[in-house]
Amino acid sequence: MALARPMRVLRLAVRLLWAPRRDLAVRGPDEPLPVVRIPRALQRRQEQQQSGRSSPKLVLARPGPLLISARRPELNQPARLTLGGWERAPLASRGWKNRRSRRDYFSIERAQHEAPALRNPSEGSFAALGLEPRVLHALQEAAPEVVRPTTVQSRTIPPLLRGRHILCAAETGSGKTLGYLLPLLQRLLGRPSLDSHSIPAPRGLVLVPSRELAEQVRAVAQPLGVFLGLHVRELEGGRGMSRIRLQLSRQPSADVLVATPGALWKALKGQLITLRQLSYLVLDEADTLLDESFLELVDYILEKSHIAEDPADLKDPFNPKAQLVLVGATFPEGVSQLLSKVASPDSLTTITSSKLHCIMPHVRQTFMRLKGAEKVTELVQILKQHDRAYRSSPSGTVLVFCNSSSTVNWLGYILDDHKIQHLRLQGQMPASMRAGIFQCFQEGSRDILLCTDIASRGLDSTHVELVVNYDFPLTLQDYIHRAGRVGRVGSEVPGTVISFVTHPWDVNLVQKIELAARRRRSLPGLGSSVREPLTQQI
Repeated sequence: MALARPMRVLRLAVRLLWAPRRDLAVRGPDEPLPVVRIPRALQRRQEQQQSGRSSPKLVLARPGPLLISARRPELNQPARLTLGGWERAPLASRGWKNRRSRRDYFSIERAQHEAPALRNPSEGSFAALGLEPRVLHALQEAAPEVVRPTTVQSRTIPPLLRGRHILCAAETGSGKTLGYLLPLLQRLLGRPSLDSHSIPAPRGLVLVPSRELAEQVRAVAQPLGVFLGLHVRELEGGRGMSRIRLQLSRQPSADVLVATPGALWKALKGQLITLRQLSYLVLDEADTLLDESFLELVDYILEKSHIAEDPADLKDPFNPKAQLVLVGATFPEGVSQLLSKVASPDSLTTITSSKLHCIMPHVRQTFMRLKGAEKVTELVQILKQHDRAYRSSPSGTVLVFCNSSSTVNWLGYILDDHKIQHLRLQGQMPASMRAGIFQCFQEGSRDILLCTDIASRGLDSTHVELVVNYDFPLTLQDYIHRAGRVGRVGSEVPGTVISFVTHPWDVNLVQKIELAARRRRSLPGLGSSVREPLTQQI
């Protein structure tokens, strides 16, 4: 029995040794040889190696600051290196559509510490721009922290004082609001108020896309108006005609009106207000106001406004004509066709920033490839780390962006379960509730705000330190506005943006952002929309 097993193994080995091999069997002279097929991917790889054209060489990081830092060090890019348009970039996000890339990440590092608007500050003063002493005194009293004009303000204020129509396209947080408010107030100082109408007739109008932005612009303009003897009022919608009628009855003598399109449209339709005395019209966040959602309302408002054809039309105080100002941080492709409906291209002075539509160089931006089920855990960990740091030394606050109101509510319940105090802001909330939420956040009652894109445009957030894109934005335009909530002029804390990348369409946008950062170029699809069809006169 002991020898049975070894004997069976020996017989099996002899049988295999003498068995004929199929591939070595004797074939006839006319019988073709078998064909061995090589996989195409392996064949291409062998051809590249033989011809010396292997895969693109990876950029190796040398000692020194980095522009791109990745989880895989061989994909780092030094800050002193800029890829040319003909070079193939070794993107860290190239394979992110594959599920194996989960937990991968890379960062666009901070290349400078101050905002681009303050990188080369104007050597002059507000007085050198042509502002009157009364306006300078009001600015000093209302905003003593504003000492010198930013680059955008120094280029915007002089042509506005000369009566030119302006299209100002500059990055977020560059001081555009003061850039158009100061000339507006100075123009109204030299104009008499014609009290011939029984209904409110503002002389200056600032049109904004949201109630939150209207409140913010009013908060900036009202202190200036107090020192100049001008009344600044706000007209917000979302509360019905009775509410609009009540607001206008309380402010019949408003010199400057800050309004949303829906509320002003209702007031004009109901003949509760007239724009016959209008001498200054501002479209703030003009790219949003000229979007399909607002375009019909804005067209009606412009029809009721008497826009001047040239600066000479602005000199008659008894026949007011409106000077037009268009302001925005992004002007994507297609907006130029809409602008032609507002004013002729030759009548607009276009002022653009050198960093328009570019990745902000003073804000660190991190992209994390995650599964959808991993985002909640990652967010809770980030917020708890921020909460511990905030308690030890209070500094900046956090904005968490979602793509829908339902996600904001659902995520809020989860943070409640984790005992993380926060505020929520989304468009489906009643107007009475939305009115005070962002103000409470700015005052510091809570340091975390869950929100939709309603908080991404125009709102001043100099105290925000961290932006988390829980849902990656749907467009590059939305990404610029969200990231622009940090690193603004006047911010005392360094800005950081963290984005969760989940879907294949998210990866497409991330790759465009990474490629633009590596080549130091503007984001695709946004670069030339305000330069080609409009004349640039600075």
